[in-house]
Amino acid sequence: MGGDAPISVQSMTNTLTPDVEATMEQIRGLEDAGADIVRVSCPDEDSTAALKQIVAQSNVPIVADIHFHYKRAIEAAEAGAACLRINPGNIGNAQRVKDVVQAAKDHGCAMRIGVNAGSLEKDLLEKYGEPCPEAMVESALDHARILEDNDFFEFKISVKASDVFLAVAAYQGLAEACDYPLHLGITEAGGFQSGTIKSSIGMGMLLWSGIGDTIRVSLSADPVKEIGVGFDILKSLNLRHRGVNIISCPSCSRQGFEVIKTVETLEKRLEHISTPMTLSVIGCVVNGPGEAMMTDVGFTGGGSGKNTGMVYVSGLADHKIENDGMIDHLVELVEKKAAEIEVERAKEAAALEDQTAENRVTAAE
Repeated sequence: MGGDAPISVQSMTNTLTPDVEATMEQIRGLEDAGADIVRVSCPDEDSTAALKQIVAQSNVPIVADIHFHYKRAIEAAEAGAACLRINPGNIGNAQRVKDVVQAAKDHGCAMRIGVNAGSLEKDLLEKYGEPCPEAMVESALDHARILEDNDFFEFKISVKASDVFLAVAAYQGLAEACDYPLHLGITEAGGFQSGTIKSSIGMGMLLWSGIGDTIRVSLSADPVKEIGVGFDILKSLNLRHRGVNIISCPSCSRQGFEVIKTVETLEKRLEHISTPMTLSVIGCVVNGPGEAMMTDVGFTGGGSGKNTGMVYVSGLADHKIENDGMIDHLVELVEKKAAEIEVERAKEAAALEDQTAENRVTAAE
């Protein structure tokens, strides 16, 4: 994480952690959606006891969410958590912090310093009068200093707020003040629609300016939806691609087929494809051919026939098809194209591996 590594997308389970079966079911759903990291709350001993089973069954790194009790942090590190989400300042005295750091070192565990505008320290609120970017940055740097003083540097930092402008300003200030990896988020962003908008604006501004190494879209919705929104934000900024990017028009009276219903159906039918690729679905010939020229697969309605449209493959007009069979046909074409792309990616990876091995032999000689 950090540097030139891809920006990772994460979410958090909302099941009771001791219910291993339910928690793992949710983690698998997040894995299928493309989650790179999953955070699990560990408020008590039953949770950290269950964490060992969860870590063993998960295919993605598990972050243990710790608040206040330093023993939970130690237990989580011993259970195999890849990272501890903590505030060093609220887990006790210097010796307790040292004990947590030692546990993290012993078990190869990273940390995330999580600063939140809603839970700033009293002395900082007295100093600044209210939550503000300066107070959040100072809190983050104070916590970072605690870990640095304990010779621990494997950590990332977040300075989240529900107010978009407050969060953005805090992250901008923190990015200027340090070079640690930053975890982005607009916390308590709200329901699916409003939360998606707030998160897209806030994190979009930061990511566009080169700030951020991992993101979490905080929604009062199914955690799996957070992953989808996260990837859509990254895709829109051309920072990372996963799955089928559908380029579609809002529809108008010129449309040669029902664009909105078609796109809704295609989104569901193509959820299983993780290969990065593009599909254009345009209602008429005004913009359809131009958009199709830049996509892997495309369909443009209207034209010479009322109930037919033109199918494009790799940017070129390929054949016509009637609207009635268009959805099944497009799904088939996308699946075929995805398979072809994966074959090419495998060949490129194998060639790179062979070249690397050859370079090693040459260097050894």
